[in-house]
Amino acid sequence: LSGLSQAMIETITQSRAPSTRQAYALGWGLFVDWCSSRGEDPQRCPIAVVLSFLQEKLERRLSPSTLKVYVAAIAAYHDAVDGTSLGKHQLIVRFLRGARRVNPPRPHLVPSWDLSVALQALWEAPFEPLASVELKHLSLKTALLIALASIKRVGDLQAFSVDETCLEFGPGDSHVILRPRPGYVPKVPTTPFRDQVVNLQALPLEEADPASALLCPVRALRIYVDRTRHFRRTEQLFVCFGGQQKGNAVSKHRLAHWVVDAISLSYQNQGEPCPLAVHARSTRSVASSYALAHGASLADICRAAGWATPNTFARFYNLCVEAVSSCVLT
Repeated sequence: LSGLSQAMIETITQSRAPSTRQAYALGWGLFVDWCSSRGEDPQRCPIAVVLSFLQEKLERRLSPSTLKVYVAAIAAYHDAVDGTSLGKHQLIVRFLRGARRVNPPRPHLVPSWDLSVALQALWEAPFEPLASVELKHLSLKTALLIALASIKRVGDLQAFSVDETCLEFGPGDSHVILRPRPGYVPKVPTTPFRDQVVNLQALPLEEADPASALLCPVRALRIYVDRTRHFRRTEQLFVCFGGQQKGNAVSKHRLAHWVVDAISLSYQNQGEPCPLAVHARSTRSVASSYALAHGASLADICRAAGWATPNTFARFYNLCVEAVSSCVLT
């Protein structure tokens, strides 16, 4: 980047998402400290030094995916080796392949939280009556229902917009179509645009269990949009609900907290101990696994989630679940 203006450097820097830049900075910092303690130049050290660093991390039982992040971080700053990027060097590629065999990923087989507990809480106070509850609880419930019904990443949820070209309610709020804001690049850039569009159907009011209508994501979204319209300062769908930032676009990190807080609060209201290690990304595995248990086709689930092949679902997201009496996921 030497010789480039600051504006050019800023534009080039934006080629990576903020979360990616943060992860790379952390990984690179750890590698720099490791090299400094051994008198090595982190930017120009030979490939054997990088492999020694990775081997040490592997012996500490770091997962292959974490090692892959370290490699990407180091490669972003390290000089080319043998005329190629460090991340594409054959020894590095083969090391990562071997690490996956030595320490294969061990996906969880059971959910870290019970969907039925969360859904039961969502049709009771403080999440109902939805038209008059606090903005905080309205925001948490809406975020959780949209995350479950769409099977999207938090970054995809953050990309939704209230612009008329991106948000479209059907007649009588029979359904809603959500599109990402123009220019949004998903985590998997090859994901077709049609798979980024979410079409959610409203739950029918004549259900045998009337309470299930309170779990309708279309209803929650309509109320959320209407109640935030007068104070929102951005076209992003989800906005901050309080404090000095009220009405501003909510960050991806904060939106992930909303999802986790909604699950934790649901447990508290049911008198259940809050589960440990709940992550916002768990909604994808929980929702997709329950959808499959309810008879949804694997092809439709993969299309909604943006997975290119069923192998991704089978290896990392499929959980052993029991059916719950709700059609919010089917």
